[in-house]
Amino acid sequence: MAVSSHRILDLVKAQCRIFSLNFNPQRLRLGNKVLRQRLRGPALAAWYPKKTVSFRDLQDTYKPIGLTTFDEAEDDREEAIQIAKLRGKGRPKKKRTAAESRSAKKKK
Repeated sequence: MAVSSHRILDLVKAQCRIFSLNFNPQRLRLGNKVLRQRLRGPALAAWYPKKTVSFRDLQDTYKPIGLTTFDEAEDDREEAIQIAKLRGKGRPKKKRTAAESRSAKKKK
């Protein structure tokens, strides 16, 4: 004696409810395989080293107290940017849209 398809569907539905599975009798592609996988975020975040204190953090900490600091690397970077600008190798100006140019003319 053959079992009716309706009875088999009821059995599969109960099975999915018991084992916390998705009931998908039409066999649609729902992406459940991907959603069941473990999240990769914590593993990827653990790969990179923890952020250490930078010179910029120290500057920001001591600025309210009134202590002045000198960052030689930052000073060298700014100097290199100025030299590049003088040679015509600096960053290009931002492209202005018609609306921005109109508003700039009104301000003058």
